[in-house]
Amino acid sequence: MSVWMSPPSLLELAGQSLLRDEALAIAALEELPGELFPPLFAVAFFGRRGETLKAMVQAWPFACLPLGALMKEQRPTPEIFQAALDGLDGLLAQEVRPRRWKLHVLDLRKNAHQDFWTVWSGTRLGVCSWLEPAAAQPVRKKQKVNASSSVAAEQPLAPVEVVIDLSLKQGTQDALLTYLIEKVKQKKGLLHLCCKKLKIFAMPMQNIKMILSMVQLDSIEDLEVNCTWKLSTLGKFSPLLGRMSNLQRLLLSHIHMSSTSPEKEEQCVAQFTSQFHCLLHLQELYLDSISFLKGRLDQVLRCLKSPLETLSITNCQLSESDLTCLSQCPSISQLKDLGLSGVILTDISPEPLQVLLERTSATLQDLDLDECGIMDSQFVVILPALGRCSQLTTFSFCGNPISMAVLERLLHHTIGLSRLSHVLYPAPLESYEDTRGTLHLGRLAYLHAKLKRMLQESGRPGMVWFSANPCPRCGDRTFYDPEPILCPCFMPA
Repeated sequence: MSVWMSPPSLLELAGQSLLRDEALAIAALEELPGELFPPLFAVAFFGRRGETLKAMVQAWPFACLPLGALMKEQRPTPEIFQAALDGLDGLLAQEVRPRRWKLHVLDLRKNAHQDFWTVWSGTRLGVCSWLEPAAAQPVRKKQKVNASSSVAAEQPLAPVEVVIDLSLKQGTQDALLTYLIEKVKQKKGLLHLCCKKLKIFAMPMQNIKMILSMVQLDSIEDLEVNCTWKLSTLGKFSPLLGRMSNLQRLLLSHIHMSSTSPEKEEQCVAQFTSQFHCLLHLQELYLDSISFLKGRLDQVLRCLKSPLETLSITNCQLSESDLTCLSQCPSISQLKDLGLSGVILTDISPEPLQVLLERTSATLQDLDLDECGIMDSQFVVILPALGRCSQLTTFSFCGNPISMAVLERLLHHTIGLSRLSHVLYPAPLESYEDTRGTLHLGRLAYLHAKLKRMLQESGRPGMVWFSANPCPRCGDRTFYDPEPILCPCFMPA
């Protein structure tokens, strides 16, 4: 019995023809309907047809070519990547842009435009199947793109943007990035290198400046500096930060004091904090292990020009005046996420934190007070303000010496917060066997069960309370929700 098979579609035939006769495929690009470009481009990319790829970049009928989404599935050989950039070369070498070509952006980000290629090609499997002598796969019919919708007349050639995400590490500069930088140098303004996300790890400042001199700094929206820098190094980087005028998220970690004069130190701090005047769109600020922050938080806060949605200050030393400035800062009135993990508050009055919670009570969603050394007497002061945080969804305060009685008071103050779904709390003081921090799992289980019973009786059985406590021997955490997830020290030999 013979099985009837549907004839191959025009799209499938075109893909097979491209792989057989590259010269013919290139010659046909001028008459190729726009909707055939994406699937055939994918065939050329996966089939490593460099000359076809170069010609298709030049003839690309859309404003954006999201090449990075293809690179996520298969890392291109240097030759294939260079072929794509050589296609830009040919386009930029012309004094006017031809009628139907309108490429403005080559997007090399791997996590952008995820659906573009599958929308146009039906399925990824359908495209890849053309690379092998297998039966053709069905491809969904697409609405034809009218060529007249492209640019109708010749126009001056505008710069083409190449969009990337950068991760700068010492000794690991990507060969593709090196090639791209050389292209930017050669094109002298016709090729703009844009970067949405920039991560900087260990790399000499001279190299960082060289690479960033090729980048349109106002294109950067997300910056992470995960370096162990001296304050003087941060001072050298600060002018670059000030040019990132569209920055929305900034993470800065591990900045250490330099062995320099107090005058030079103040100059470096002022040089850094003054850049915040230029960051008009900053919404998220993360400061971790910043040694110069104590007594100077107001210098950062008063330079902020836009309301923050996220503020995380972790593993830093702060003074009571710093907390007071923070509670009075105009830029925290719309805060959604607040993190003070690792900021020791044991000897600091709880009033500034109370005011801070009151000012953000209408917007605050996530609060992290882990490892702050907050004691019972301080915690009870902030409880009323905490109970008014109507949008709060997650509250974590592990690593604070809190008694069971205060935990019960916390439950009573927060039971009416309808959005609060997760509370990560420390083991109550009563659950420890000794002053060294050894947990008595039986006591912890009993106290956890008591809190859970109180939640059920209060009509909030869905609110999850669980404890996480560092082991004094290995540092790993023992969780309890509702059964203990033990660290290795508690495991039987």
